[in-house]
Amino acid sequence: MEGAVSAGEDSAVEAADLEAAALQGGGDMNIRRIMRHLSTGRASVRRTFSPAILDAIEQAIRQAEAKHSGQIRFAVEASLELAPLLAGQTAKQRALEVFSNLRVWDTEHNNGVLIYLLLADREVEIIADRGVHAKLGQETWEKICREMEVAFRAGNFERGVLAGIHHVGDHLMRHYPHSQGSEKINELPDRPVLL
Repeated sequence: MEGAVSAGEDSAVEAADLEAAALQGGGDMNIRRIMRHLSTGRASVRRTFSPAILDAIEQAIRQAEAKHSGQIRFAVEASLELAPLLAGQTAKQRALEVFSNLRVWDTEHNNGVLIYLLLADREVEIIADRGVHAKLGQETWEKICREMEVAFRAGNFERGVLAGIHHVGDHLMRHYPHSQGSEKINELPDRPVLL
């Protein structure tokens, strides 16, 4: 067939287009990042976060929230979709979208916290609602993120996530302690979100 491109040629053309886009886009985006995202799928998330690990994360969130009135969500995403990836979207930009989409901002005391992991980049971002962020500031979240990323680089995702939840919970307990005798309302689900 005239004008048809074989599967191999199609892949080569797509790779060349991606490389050209990476070179033109500059900034954050490069061909290695694009290839990493294209090769990291949902199966990677399932391999990294088994049902037992997801249960442990859910339990850690539940235990942390029993000590304070804050709300913690954990979300993991394998990779960015192609259009945002080519546009150079960062993990932080995506975390802000996820924060909004999961309605973490929608808590009575403005004390919701999202821990977001972009698996392809092995980057974690913590986005806190304005109430808790005003009390703790970006430096606190950055420190927790960097500690989690050390565990991720070593391949220990469960330990990294559980440590992050523990640290976030400690900060929330200091600023939003749970009042004894009052009923604790769980405003957001504790189950980890796989995007």
